[in-house]
Amino acid sequence: MPAVKRLALILATLWLTAQTALAAGGGGEFIVIVADSRKLTGIMAWWANLYNESHLYFTALTVVLIPLIGVIFGVLADFIMHFIGIDLSSRDLAEH
Repeated sequence: MPAVKRLALILATLWLTAQTALAAGGGGEFIVIVADSRKLTGIMAWWANLYNESHLYFTALTVVLIPLIGVIFGVLADFIMHFIGIDLSSRDLAEH
């Protein structure tokens, strides 16, 4: 297919997609996504309000907290397994 026909097909597809979205009631309005924090208390209310006030701060805090919580849970699991007698540092591999 020649490049001109391919470009025309792409532009027609994009134009028709936009027209279909507008005809479906989209109207080009922005969608507002918020967390319902009316019945929340404590840290859950704070977390929901942080999401509503700043998506940037919410994202940054989430990116920092998820690995940190993973490390804490990993260390805790390692401590519990060592306490009950499971020693993963000296296991022999079954593969040869």
